[in-house]
Amino acid sequence: MTKKVFLGGKGITKRISIGGDSPVSLQTMWKDSIVDIPSNPEKLDKILKQINDLQLLGCDIIRFAVPDMESAAGLNLIASKTNMPLVADIHFDYKLALECLKGNVAAIRINPGNIGSIENTRAVIEGCRENGVAIRIGINSGSLPQDLQQQIAEGKISRAQGLCETAVREAEIFDKFNFDQYVVSMKSSDVQETIDCNRFYAQKYNNPLHLGVTEAGPLIGGIVKSSIAFYTLLNESIGDTIRVSLSAPEENEVVAGLNILKECGKRAGGIKLVSCPRCGRIGFDVHSFVDRWQNKLLSMNKDITVAVMGCVVNGPGEGRHADLGIAGTKDKVIIFKKGKIVQTVDAKDADKVFEEELNSL
Repeated sequence: MTKKVFLGGKGITKRISIGGDSPVSLQTMWKDSIVDIPSNPEKLDKILKQINDLQLLGCDIIRFAVPDMESAAGLNLIASKTNMPLVADIHFDYKLALECLKGNVAAIRINPGNIGSIENTRAVIEGCRENGVAIRIGINSGSLPQDLQQQIAEGKISRAQGLCETAVREAEIFDKFNFDQYVVSMKSSDVQETIDCNRFYAQKYNNPLHLGVTEAGPLIGGIVKSSIAFYTLLNESIGDTIRVSLSAPEENEVVAGLNILKECGKRAGGIKLVSCPRCGRIGFDVHSFVDRWQNKLLSMNKDITVAVMGCVVNGPGEGRHADLGIAGTKDKVIIFKKGKIVQTVDAKDADKVFEEELNSL
């Protein structure tokens, strides 16, 4: 079992733990710039609403890129108005991390290899120690030390071994300064490399691991890569927090990660949504109904199964295990529970009647 690391600073941030007996947490990364937040209250309100929506979906942590001081000010303002744990993603300039520590961030993400010097890293460590803030050590295949890159090129070690060795070296800096509140992340865009480097590390060290396939790609390809890597590692009890990295909105990352965790048995409860792919019978417009309802269903605190089926021919039969289901023709829809039809209504009333039946459960 890994050691436990606590995220949450000195302010109103919801304090959560990673590692040990803590549940595997789910992360995403904000996709847009926050450089203008202090001067744009309308944008701030929009961000806060979206953060709340992501939290309702099941997101536990959100990371924000902080490339400049203006972004640091924006993140500090956002963090002052939400209890969602926020992580400042810092590269190159350690002073950006120190600026974020003036606010209410829950963690700082740095790569000590590009932060400048040992003293710069130490300054961040001491700032985090003083404020009760955790650190994530972020390593990816594009940031390996020159000597390890040379060994990889010569075939002496694999890239996965290089990633693991880089993480070990960086962690030694934190251990030297007696700071143990850190999480390790080793990412590759290659699935097998991601699996291998995390296996290598977990065999020898007990620091919590953040899992991710970096630059995984667009929606479908990225979900496929992440699912394979996460399912493999989580079933070996490797991994304490995950992010599905997609060229897609944050909501997609959270929904994908939530489903992966459920399928791996790492998150229980909540509504389980099943739906048919639709076919040439073209009875009920499954696709648009799922698009309208998916996020709302996943946000609800009900431990039930909901089935959205394409036609009345097979719907109740194939979805008989569902607590609540809907299927239909072009003009009529049926609402069924445990395979038994309970209502038949006009298609135009489908959403209204479905919501009524859902609320009654």
